[in-house]
Amino acid sequence: MRVDVLHGPNLNLLGEREPTVYGKATLAEIDSRLMAIGAELSCEVRTFQSNHEGALVDYLHATRRLADAYILNPAGYTHTSVALRDAVIAVAKPAIEVHLSNTDAREAFRHKSLLADVVLGRIQGLGAQGYEWALRALVAHLRAGQQA
Repeated sequence: MRVDVLHGPNLNLLGEREPTVYGKATLAEIDSRLMAIGAELSCEVRTFQSNHEGALVDYLHATRRLADAYILNPAGYTHTSVALRDAVIAVAKPAIEVHLSNTDAREAFRHKSLLADVVLGRIQGLGAQGYEWALRALVAHLRAGQQA
């Protein structure tokens, strides 16, 4: 079983970028924790970060036959990227959208997710732990599907 994690723009600056909004954990710390949890769950975890919309789309296309599910933090592309939405639909794998902050409690332009209706679920406002819960939820979802 393999779950790939896609981190969108500016998440490479986690730990130093607005820690009161995004927390103090670095991207490397989040990824390391996810890999450790993946090992506990007998699930391979791969991570990818890009500040470029096309690179995120390309990654989804390239891994569509390798990954069983995705955790997506599209960051600012959540609210603007039809291309990313279309790629999620095209790969046709379960995905959970994660946001460190509660986007519904922020500026009005952050309230609309173009991915919300094409992902399995959304976790937001719970900091880095949201990624961990998303991983556990996807593994449970995939295992339940294997037993059906």
